Amino acid sequence: MNWQRATTDEKKSERKIAIYEATLTLFKQKGYDKVSFNGIASQAGFTKSNMYRYFSSKEEIFLSIFADLFQSWFEDIFATLKSQPQNIEAADFAKQWTKSYAAHQQFLDLTPILFTSLESNSAYEQLLDFKTLSLDLLYQLAVEISRIYPALQGEKPFQFLTLSFAATANYWAAQTQQNEALEKIYQLDQFQALKPNFEKSLSDSITIIIKGLKAD
Repeated sequence: MNWQRATTDEKKSERKIAIYEATLTLFKQKGYDKVSFNGIASQAGFTKSNMYRYFSSKEEIFLSIFADLFQSWFEDIFATLKSQPQNIEAADFAKQWTKSYAAHQQFLDLTPILFTSLESNSAYEQLLDFKTLSLDLLYQLAVEISRIYPALQGEKPFQFLTLSFAATANYWAAQTQQNEALEKIYQLDQFQALKPNFEKSLSDSITIIIKGLKAD
């Protein structure tokens, strides 16, 4: 489809959705590094000049998509945290936390490449907007984590968020970014114990992180 210039907010929203869908499709097919701004424009049915009406770079598109997916995941996990009692067992908390991630797979797909995007070609204004949104959402999560675990005060809730985010990105990448040779290796009996299991590994790690921060 070749898009004409949008003249209403509704039409502009439709254009952005088309760009988002094209970007996610290409990221899934090729990986972040092999996707170009021109390639996204072509996939979405835009000319390069029309694309510049909405975004200035691949990095800006990524941050915009990631921010929307982050907001969606936040709303899910925040509601979950609100329903948790004080000092819930760490393993039970970890299962709920992991379940919330598993329900947002597009968010997980982009999580491992977040820092790659942030470190390359992103403009100051774009980063500032993204970091401001992230800080606000993370602060709200930190407040709820401190309520659930009164022993986690000050920097500890943010330490939990940082450690859990790193674990999430690593475990998801390990499970979903396997080449054909690695997939065959994990099918062999002697390597079954090493086969990535995102939900189990993340849940176990969250449990350990919570217990460690409480004991510190």
